[in-house]
Amino acid sequence: MTKMSQIITDQIRVLLADDHRMIIDMFQLFLTDAASMEVTTAETLDQAADILAAEGSFDVVLLDLNMPGMNGVNGLKRALRLNDGKPVAILTGNAPPRMMQEIMATGAAGIVLKTTPLRSLANAIRFMHAGERYLPMELVQMSTSATSAQNGELSQKETDVLGHLAEGLSNKEIAHALDLAEATVKMHVTGICRKIGANNRTHAVIIAKEMGLV
Repeated sequence: MTKMSQIITDQIRVLLADDHRMIIDMFQLFLTDAASMEVTTAETLDQAADILAAEGSFDVVLLDLNMPGMNGVNGLKRALRLNDGKPVAILTGNAPPRMMQEIMATGAAGIVLKTTPLRSLANAIRFMHAGERYLPMELVQMSTSATSAQNGELSQKETDVLGHLAEGLSNKEIAHALDLAEATVKMHVTGICRKIGANNRTHAVIIAKEMGLV
């Protein structure tokens, strides 16, 4: 076997499915030119399924979590069956802890954020191709923070207040709903922000939603 044929044989075959054309074009260009991978693209789960049926399994399959046909982890399950046990990972802009846990429990090889630097994307694909499971550090940290909060860092009253914050209620309205003094509500809001690392009440709601707390 010549050196060139060895390089071709060693190429990682990737199926990338995402309904955002700009994303798959950018990822395909980098992975093909800079990372020497063989990349096939699709824009829906059905297209990806047709490709798998026609061409057989790929070394790594990357699926956009929210593209047409996915229906949550049901699309992941379908792709796992079609790819004959080879790695299938989720590509997403955001994965709240509860969704992250469901994705990984379903058997995904990993979760790749769309904000991932291109060089890191290539490394993540190689990592999963080697049989490892990939999660970016920011998702791991977010999951850890959510678990800590759910395990008691937030008191029951703070959790109740947070739920009403997410509904857009003012401190006065929350105080009325929970039969608390408005000053007590302000104290709980301050405590919530401190515990989950938020700058203000709006930021607290955003973080709480990302963490799966509300």
